[in-house]
Amino acid sequence: MSSVRWEVDGHDWPNREHSRFVRAGTLDWHVQVAGPDRPDAPVLLLIHGTGAATHSWRDVLPLLAQHYTVIAPDMPGHGFTRGRIAGGQSLPGMARALGELLGKLGYAAPSVIVGHSAGAAIGIRLVIDLGIDAPIIGLNPALLPFPGLAARLFPAMARALFVNPFTAMIFAQIASSQSEVGKFLKKSTGSRIDSRGVELYHRLFRTSDHCAGAIGMMANWDLETLAADLPSVAARSLLVHGARDSAIPLDSIERAGQMMPHADVITLADLGHLAHEEAPEQVCALILEFAAHTSAVAA
Repeated sequence: MSSVRWEVDGHDWPNREHSRFVRAGTLDWHVQVAGPDRPDAPVLLLIHGTGAATHSWRDVLPLLAQHYTVIAPDMPGHGFTRGRIAGGQSLPGMARALGELLGKLGYAAPSVIVGHSAGAAIGIRLVIDLGIDAPIIGLNPALLPFPGLAARLFPAMARALFVNPFTAMIFAQIASSQSEVGKFLKKSTGSRIDSRGVELYHRLFRTSDHCAGAIGMMANWDLETLAADLPSVAARSLLVHGARDSAIPLDSIERAGQMMPHADVITLADLGHLAHEEAPEQVCALILEFAAHTSAVAA
């Protein structure tokens, strides 16, 4: 199957009642917007990581929406969002496209940005490139290049896979079994998510378009430039690491935190890379507590 179809695969999509489709720039976005029915509610932006979609916030979004106007998009190349970014899925390009969506929705300056994995890198680029003054919470954030030889090999391999027209179809074929997707998630993330979460990932991974979007995002990562820019992040930041995360090492997150002037780093015991899916209430409490002490939300 080439892509997920809203009328079929989205019929029971998590938080479907908050979904809408918005044209912004060159993209037709699938985005979920939820929150209290009052105009003065602060705005919180959720940015998922590579290979995920809005489903990864399925239990987080309703909890945060009790306090915030929450915006959660499917990022370009992922989920139900359609279209291409000029120049590819680079971090600056993704941030620029996301800025266009926020402007179209009327929420150009979110009060808080929460990004998971590569979503945290996009959030930081959003703050740096668009001049958005918002605190940042990175959940198992991917902010620094891989150590040693992997720093050069990984992006090169992703680019090689991306230009091969058969790669996405091969990955989708491998993911045709839900049990295989479950094994892959457990091994690659260190997380133990429920069967509903595995089924939703399987729904996405079995499509070549979603696989191509994930590979394209990895192929265009430029974490070296991002690392050089981390000292310029003036916003208060919180970097959260799941102790069982098999994707992003604690050392990488601690080094990123040391490079950011106003960043704190904390570790959550017995949780992996998908901590927000394993323990949504715990992660939400963490987000709410941190955000409540920032100037934008306090005001």
